[in-house]
Formats: sequence, structure tokens, C-alpha cells
Amino acid sequence: MSKTSLLKGILAGAAVSVFASAAYASDEHVAPMTEFANATVKTWIADSTVIEAIKAQNERHAGLSQADIDKMDKDWRAQTDASSRPMIDAVLSNALSAYLNKQKESMQGLVTEIFVMDNRGLNVGQSDVTSDYWQGDEAKWQKTYSAGPNAIFIDEVEMDESTQTFQSQLSMSIVDPASGEVVGAITIGVNVDAL
Repeated sequence: MSKTSLLKGILAGAAVSVFASAAYASDEHVAPMTEFANATVKTWIADSTVIEAIKAQNERHAGLSQADIDKMDKDWRAQTDASSRPMIDAVLSNALSAYLNKQKESMQGLVTEIFVMDNRGLNVGQSDVTSDYWQGDEAKWQKTYSAGPNAIFIDEVEMDESTQTFQSQLSMSIVDPASGEVVGAITIGVNVDAL
């Protein structure tokens, strides 16, 4: 193959990738994801399973320092590739994770992952293992929990290499219906091709 043919092939492949990404550059996914948040996710996060799990963890974690949080996050990251995963297994086996997994499965491919965070940005429950335990330093938590009730943050669309689908994350603050207080946040991975 000549250098010219090789270069044309590389440029053609790059053009396909740019074209595919440009299809979502106009934020056309935001309206249907907002509708999904209001019609479906709001019912999920009002469930007592979600609220009670977050409130219990908020109480347990009330005395944590940032150093404690950093250590927990480091331990979680180390366990993602380990054969022994006590911290991860404890979260994946709790009632909230079972509830979230059930919601994910009911979406028949639209939802790729769901996880709930407490008032410190730490995982409370999840449908799938996350790469880290502390989300408090990320926009998904900062633009929801920290923004108050009714906050919705929809991230950019990105190609998920493992599933070869375009995905975006939808995040929302979670409010305790009894007090009106923001107690945590939720993030849902959405396959935008299935919207």
C-alpha cells in the first residue's frame, strides 16, 4: 500500500469518527434525556429504598475526613482488578444495588449503568462496578448535589469503546420527600442511540 493510499484511509476513518461525533455535538440528546429524567428517573429516586439507603450512609459517613475519603477511594480502585473485593462486593450486594439493577434491566438496553451517591459523593449503590468510589470531585455530583433540588446535569455524548455505542450520563440530585433536603445524587448511563 502506498503512503498516499494509507493516508487517505486514515483520513477517511477520522472523518467517519468526526462525523459520528458531530451528530451529537448539537446537544440533540439533551431534550429526550431530560424527558426521561422527569418521566422515569424521578420515580426511581423517590422510592424509599433509595432514600433510606442514602440517609443511612450519610449518617455513617458524617465524621469522615477528606483523608478518609481518599483512602476509601484508593482501596476501591485497587479492588476493581483484585480477586478479593470486599468493599465492592458489599456495595454490589446491598438492597439499593439490587433495586438499581432491576431498574436498569427493565430499560432493555437504554440504560447502561446506574449509581447513587451520598452527600459526600461516595457510592451508595450501583448496577455495575464503577472505576472509583468517590464521585465528589466530578461534575456528575458537583452539578447536582451541590446545585440543590431539581438539578439535572446531562453530560456530553461519548463513544463507549466497550459497547461501541454513543452514551451520555444523566445525573440528578436526590431529595428526601419528608424534609425537602438534598441527600444525594444519581447518575445513569444512557445509550443515546436507543433514545
